[in-house]
Amino acid sequence: QVQLVESGGGLVQAGHSLKLSCTASGRFFSPYAMAWFRQAPGKEREFVAAMRWNSGRTYYSETVQGRFTISRDSAKDAVYLQMNFLKPEDTAVYYCAADISRYPSVLGSSNEYDRWGQGTQVTVSS
Repeated sequence: QVQLVESGGGLVQAGHSLKLSCTASGRFFSPYAMAWFRQAPGKEREFVAAMRWNSGRTYYSETVQGRFTISRDSAKDAVYLQMNFLKPEDTAVYYCAADISRYPSVLGSSNEYDRWGQGTQVTVSS
C-alpha cells in the first residue's frame, strides 16, 4: 500500500522560508493528484495547494497564493511545498495527501484524497 511521509517542518521566524517534503513509499506511485493541507489547533483542515500529477497544473488557496509553491520530483516519488514570507497564521500541522483512486473533480476538497501522511509541524514566530 502507498504510504506518505512528510518532513521539513520546524520553527521559523515570520518572513522566513521553509520547504516541506512528502515522499511516497510502498509501491509504484502514480497518483491523479497530490495536495497539501494544514490544520491549526482547534480549527478545520484547510486546503493549501494541489497539483494534477500528469499535467503538473497547480492550484493554491488565496491565502497562500504568491507565497507558497507546490512542486514534484517524479523520479523520487516526492512532492514539495516551498513556503516563503511565512506568517504566524501559517502555523499548523501540514499534511501531504494523494488521490490514487480517480481523477478529482474538486482539488481543494479533502474528500478527494484517499492517502494521507502523518503530518509535520510548522510553527512561525512573530
